[in-house]
Amino acid sequence: MLPPEIEAFLLCPTPQSWIEQAVQQQDVLLIDHANCEKKAASTALNLMFRYIERPDLQHKLSRLAREELRHFEQVAAIMKKRGIAYRPVSASLYAGRLRAHVRTSEPGKLIDTLIVGAFIEARSCERFYRLAPHLDEVLAKFYRSLLKSESRHYQDYLAMAERYAGTSIAERVEFFAELEREAILTPDSELRFHSGAAA
Repeated sequence: MLPPEIEAFLLCPTPQSWIEQAVQQQDVLLIDHANCEKKAASTALNLMFRYIERPDLQHKLSRLAREELRHFEQVAAIMKKRGIAYRPVSASLYAGRLRAHVRTSEPGKLIDTLIVGAFIEARSCERFYRLAPHLDEVLAKFYRSLLKSESRHYQDYLAMAERYAGTSIAERVEFFAELEREAILTPDSELRFHSGAAA
Protein backbone atom coordinates (compact mmCIF):
# COMPACT_ATOMS: atom_id res chain seq x y z
CA MET A 1 0.00 0.00 0.00
CA LEU A 2 1.22 3.47 -0.87
CA PRO A 3 1.60 5.52 2.34
CA PRO A 4 -1.14 8.18 2.33
CA GLU A 5 1.33 10.90 3.30
CA ILE A 6 3.27 10.27 0.08
CA GLU A 7 0.10 10.44 -1.99
CA ALA A 8 -0.62 13.81 -0.35
CA PHE A 9 2.99 15.00 -0.76
CA LEU A 10 3.06 14.43 -4.52
CA LEU A 11 0.72 16.63 -6.54
CA CYS A 12 0.03 14.08 -9.28
CA PRO A 13 0.18 10.33 -9.81
CA THR A 14 2.48 8.75 -12.38
CA PRO A 15 0.81 9.06 -15.83
CA GLN A 16 -0.66 5.85 -17.23
CA SER A 17 1.31 6.43 -20.44
CA TRP A 18 4.58 6.14 -18.47
CA ILE A 19 3.46 2.88 -16.82
CA GLU A 20 2.54 1.35 -20.18
CA GLN A 21 5.90 2.37 -21.64
CA ALA A 22 7.80 1.04 -18.59
CA VAL A 23 6.10 -2.36 -18.81
CA GLN A 24 7.15 -2.60 -22.45
CA GLN A 25 10.78 -1.59 -21.74
CA GLN A 26 11.63 -3.44 -18.54
CA ASP A 27 15.28 -3.88 -19.51
CA VAL A 28 15.78 -0.09 -19.75
CA LEU A 29 13.71 0.38 -16.60
CA LEU A 30 15.93 -1.99 -14.60
CA ILE A 31 19.18 -0.51 -15.94
CA ASP A 32 18.07 2.98 -15.00
CA HIS A 33 16.73 1.77 -11.66
CA ALA A 34 20.20 0.38 -10.91
CA ASN A 35 21.69 3.74 -11.88
CA CYS A 36 19.22 5.56 -9.62
CA GLU A 37 20.23 3.45 -6.61
CA LYS A 38 23.90 4.30 -7.21
CA LYS A 39 23.06 7.99 -7.63
CA ALA A 40 21.04 7.96 -4.40
CA ALA A 41 24.00 6.49 -2.52
CA SER A 42 26.34 9.01 -4.15
CA THR A 43 24.09 11.94 -3.16
CA ALA A 44 24.06 10.77 0.45
CA LEU A 45 27.85 10.41 0.51
CA ASN A 46 28.38 13.81 -1.10
CA LEU A 47 26.22 15.43 1.58
CA MET A 48 28.21 13.61 4.27
CA PHE A 49 31.44 15.10 2.92
CA ARG A 50 29.93 18.56 2.49
CA TYR A 51 28.33 18.83 5.94
CA ILE A 52 30.76 17.02 8.24
CA GLU A 53 29.85 19.26 11.19
CA ARG A 54 26.36 17.70 11.45
CA PRO A 55 26.68 14.32 13.21
CA ASP A 56 22.99 13.39 12.98
CA LEU A 57 23.05 14.02 9.23
CA GLN A 58 26.20 11.88 8.98
CA HIS A 59 24.52 9.01 10.80
CA LYS A 60 21.27 9.05 8.82
CA LEU A 61 22.94 9.44 5.44
CA SER A 62 25.52 6.74 6.15
CA ARG A 63 22.70 4.27 6.77
CA LEU A 64 20.80 5.52 3.74
CA ALA A 65 23.83 5.15 1.44
CA ARG A 66 24.38 1.55 2.58
CA GLU A 67 20.74 0.73 1.97
CA GLU A 68 20.78 2.28 -1.50
CA LEU A 69 23.88 0.28 -2.45
CA ARG A 70 22.18 -2.88 -1.20
CA HIS A 71 19.23 -2.07 -3.46
CA PHE A 72 21.65 -1.60 -6.36
CA GLU A 73 23.06 -5.08 -5.70
CA GLN A 74 19.54 -6.52 -5.68
CA VAL A 75 18.61 -4.84 -8.98
CA ALA A 76 21.89 -6.00 -10.54
CA ALA A 77 21.16 -9.57 -9.42
CA ILE A 78 17.71 -9.44 -11.04
CA MET A 79 19.25 -8.10 -14.24
CA LYS A 80 21.81 -10.91 -14.27
CA LYS A 81 19.13 -13.59 -13.83
CA ARG A 82 17.18 -12.07 -16.72
CA GLY A 83 20.20 -11.78 -19.01
CA ILE A 84 20.00 -7.99 -19.12
CA ALA A 85 23.41 -6.54 -19.87
CA TYR A 86 24.36 -3.45 -17.90
CA ARG A 87 24.94 -0.74 -20.51
CA PRO A 88 25.19 3.04 -20.37
CA VAL A 89 21.91 4.94 -20.58
CA SER A 90 21.54 8.70 -20.39
CA ALA A 91 20.24 10.23 -17.19
CA SER A 92 16.64 11.39 -16.99
CA LEU A 93 15.97 15.12 -16.89
CA TYR A 94 13.89 14.80 -13.71
CA ALA A 95 16.45 15.45 -10.97
CA GLY A 96 18.10 18.22 -12.96
CA ARG A 97 14.76 19.96 -13.36
CA LEU A 98 14.44 20.08 -9.58
CA ARG A 99 18.07 20.77 -8.67
CA ALA A 100 18.24 23.73 -11.06
CA HIS A 101 16.16 25.64 -8.50
CA VAL A 102 18.20 24.78 -5.38
CA ARG A 103 19.49 27.93 -3.70
CA THR A 104 23.23 28.51 -3.90
CA SER A 105 23.87 30.02 -0.45
CA GLU A 106 23.63 28.27 2.92
CA PRO A 107 21.58 27.19 4.74
CA GLY A 108 19.16 27.38 1.80
CA LYS A 109 21.31 25.09 -0.32
CA LEU A 110 21.22 22.29 2.25
CA ILE A 111 17.51 22.68 2.96
CA ASP A 112 16.56 22.69 -0.72
CA THR A 113 18.84 19.73 -1.47
CA LEU A 114 17.16 17.73 1.30
CA ILE A 115 13.68 18.70 0.06
CA VAL A 116 14.61 17.60 -3.47
CA GLY A 117 15.88 14.32 -1.98
CA ALA A 118 12.52 13.86 -0.29
CA PHE A 119 10.67 14.32 -3.59
CA ILE A 120 12.94 11.89 -5.44
CA GLU A 121 12.43 9.21 -2.76
CA ALA A 122 8.67 9.85 -2.58
CA ARG A 123 8.31 9.56 -6.36
CA SER A 124 10.39 6.37 -6.37
CA CYS A 125 8.06 4.92 -3.74
CA GLU A 126 4.99 5.91 -5.75
CA ARG A 127 6.40 4.40 -8.95
CA PHE A 128 7.20 1.08 -7.28
CA TYR A 129 3.61 0.98 -6.04
CA ARG A 130 2.05 1.89 -9.42
CA LEU A 131 4.26 -0.52 -11.38
CA ALA A 132 3.93 -3.60 -9.18
CA PRO A 133 0.45 -4.73 -10.40
CA HIS A 134 1.70 -4.76 -14.01
CA LEU A 135 4.87 -6.83 -13.44
CA ASP A 136 5.69 -10.50 -13.05
CA GLU A 137 5.54 -11.95 -9.55
CA VAL A 138 9.28 -11.74 -8.81
CA LEU A 139 9.72 -8.12 -9.86
CA ALA A 140 6.40 -7.05 -8.33
CA LYS A 141 7.40 -8.59 -4.99
CA PHE A 142 10.78 -6.85 -5.11
CA TYR A 143 9.27 -3.46 -5.90
CA ARG A 144 6.70 -3.82 -3.13
CA SER A 145 9.53 -4.70 -0.73
CA LEU A 146 11.16 -1.34 -1.53
CA LEU A 147 8.10 0.70 -0.57
CA LYS A 148 8.94 0.77 3.13
CA SER A 149 12.57 1.87 2.74
CA GLU A 150 11.82 4.53 0.09
CA SER A 151 9.05 5.89 2.31
CA ARG A 152 11.47 6.06 5.25
CA HIS A 153 14.09 7.82 3.12
CA TYR A 154 11.52 10.43 2.09
CA GLN A 155 10.63 11.01 5.74
CA ASP A 156 14.30 11.24 6.76
CA TYR A 157 15.11 13.84 4.11
CA LEU A 158 12.07 15.93 4.99
CA ALA A 159 12.74 15.71 8.74
CA MET A 160 16.35 16.84 8.24
CA ALA A 161 15.21 19.76 6.08
CA GLU A 162 12.78 20.85 8.81
CA ARG A 163 15.42 20.50 11.50
CA TYR A 164 18.10 22.53 9.76
CA ALA A 165 15.69 25.21 8.55
CA GLY A 166 14.68 25.99 12.12
CA THR A 167 11.46 27.37 10.70
CA SER A 168 8.61 26.23 8.46
CA ILE A 169 9.69 24.73 5.15
CA ALA A 170 6.11 24.61 3.83
CA GLU A 171 6.72 27.34 1.26
CA ARG A 172 9.80 25.62 -0.21
CA VAL A 173 8.04 22.24 -0.21
CA GLU A 174 5.13 23.80 -2.09
CA PHE A 175 7.56 25.41 -4.55
CA PHE A 176 9.33 22.13 -5.31
CA ALA A 177 6.05 20.19 -5.37
CA GLU A 178 4.92 22.30 -8.34
CA LEU A 179 8.25 21.77 -10.11
CA GLU A 180 8.05 18.03 -9.44
CA ARG A 181 4.51 17.81 -10.82
CA GLU A 182 5.59 19.66 -13.95
CA ALA A 183 8.60 17.34 -14.39
CA ILE A 184 6.39 14.25 -14.14
CA LEU A 185 3.73 15.54 -16.54
CA THR A 186 6.21 16.91 -19.12
CA PRO A 187 6.59 14.38 -21.98
CA ASP A 188 10.05 12.83 -22.32
CA SER A 189 11.30 11.12 -25.45
CA GLU A 190 13.17 8.36 -23.58
CA LEU A 191 11.93 6.11 -20.80
CA ARG A 192 13.80 6.43 -17.53
CA PHE A 193 12.78 5.50 -14.00
CA HIS A 194 11.95 9.14 -13.22
CA SER A 195 11.10 10.33 -16.73
CA GLY A 196 7.96 12.27 -17.45
CA ALA A 197 4.90 11.15 -19.36
CA ALA A 198 5.55 9.11 -22.50
CA ALA A 199 5.93 11.39 -25.51
